[in-house]
Amino acid sequence: MALEMRGNCENCTKELHKNSVAYICTHECTFCNECTESTNYVCPNCRGELVKRPRSSESSSCPIKS
Repeated sequence: MALEMRGNCENCTKELHKNSVAYICTHECTFCNECTESTNYVCPNCRGELVKRPRSSESSSCPIKS
């Protein structure tokens, strides 16, 4: 199952590119770095932990998969 790489912070609506630093919870709520820091890394929607979202390169395919 792939992550839904949402393009905007859910709090301030800042644009987030595939390679931007962003944070997500287990429900994939997405926040920019500044908004994440202001919430002390706690999702304001579900109260879950916000962790750094993996960054994606321009290529959407995994080089390891055959």
